[in-house]
Amino acid sequence: MTEILCVTHKYPPSIGGMEKQSYELIKGLSKYYKTHVIAYQNDSNKTFWFASLRSKIQKELSKHPGIKLIHLNDGSMAAACLWLQKNTYIPVVVTYHGLDITFPLDFYQSKIVSKLNKYQGAVCVSEFTRNECIKRGFDENTTFTVRNGVDISMGDIPKDSEFVDKLKNHYGINITNKNIILAIGRPVKRKGFSWFIKNVMPLLDKNTLLIMTGPIKNEPSFFEKSIQHLPGSQNIELLLGIANDTEDLNKELGKHNNIFHLGSVPFSDLIQLLSLADIFVMPNIVVEGDEEGFGLVALEASIRGTYVLASGIEGITDAVIDGKNGTLLPSGDAAAWADKIKELLSDKNKLQELAEKGKKYTLENYSWNNMISGYHEVFEMIINPLTNSHHSR
Repeated sequence: MTEILCVTHKYPPSIGGMEKQSYELIKGLSKYYKTHVIAYQNDSNKTFWFASLRSKIQKELSKHPGIKLIHLNDGSMAAACLWLQKNTYIPVVVTYHGLDITFPLDFYQSKIVSKLNKYQGAVCVSEFTRNECIKRGFDENTTFTVRNGVDISMGDIPKDSEFVDKLKNHYGINITNKNIILAIGRPVKRKGFSWFIKNVMPLLDKNTLLIMTGPIKNEPSFFEKSIQHLPGSQNIELLLGIANDTEDLNKELGKHNNIFHLGSVPFSDLIQLLSLADIFVMPNIVVEGDEEGFGLVALEASIRGTYVLASGIEGITDAVIDGKNGTLLPSGDAAAWADKIKELLSDKNKLQELAEKGKKYTLENYSWNNMISGYHEVFEMIINPLTNSHHSR
């Protein structure tokens, strides 16, 4: 069995979309390869882990001289392992998620990204990310798109008939005779949450509730506020993962009695919210240098049988396929968003049909198995370039 080495700093027990993707990918690849793994598992200081990475990889390679390919889980890992380009003849394939390629710092673009294209292969989670790689000098023939998968077993979790009561008693939201729009995520500007509340919600009637979940603070910390006044503040916020829409979002939340932000909720409640909503929204807006690499949360909504409306920009268009598992709308066009929402809510039976059709499409096209076979195909092309010279992207 061919041996490969997977190196990842996003892995359980840490929780998140990239951790889940990394875990499922490695687990799935072990059907095809003898898979060796170096993973950061939250068991030490991450900086120290990165500092010792070189010796960890060298040790693994000398222990297993049969390794034929190394996979790195994202661009920051690729940046940390640039030494591999000179120190080994084993081909290296890197997965790129979006921001790890587009991050708008001049130094990063000129000194780091310009070297990433020397690796033997790139797997991009969306066509948008692939195009961004090619713009930066990556070889078209070794830069592939393999879309992320979603955990389709989420669709099997039964709906909880008592959750409506829980919403009322625990969260203080009475949804009787109401329409429900759901949005999920960290309050960063590109997600368009405060834009949506400011511009779209006033165009809808008061019986339409917007429920939001995701980590949120009551206000930015002193440190976060200080950063806003520095030159290049947006780049610093991006680098540190600061939720730069928090202040605007909190201001808007205080003005409306049909908008609720629940903060972070348990996974079991999130699943029920995804089922309960009439419409799931991903109203992203264009923020230069902070593009959406994919739209995994839209797929999770679809799997739970909820129809998705999303901005037709960036990597979202690889997760939401217009007319298949959702509708893509013009980013920043409040009237188009409001009109579509009103149209869908005016005929709940038709909306349910669309949601079921969307769920079926997502199940068929976005399973972990689809993703894993995509990676397997790419790895085989890199490991055996002569027998796989019929390049298919």
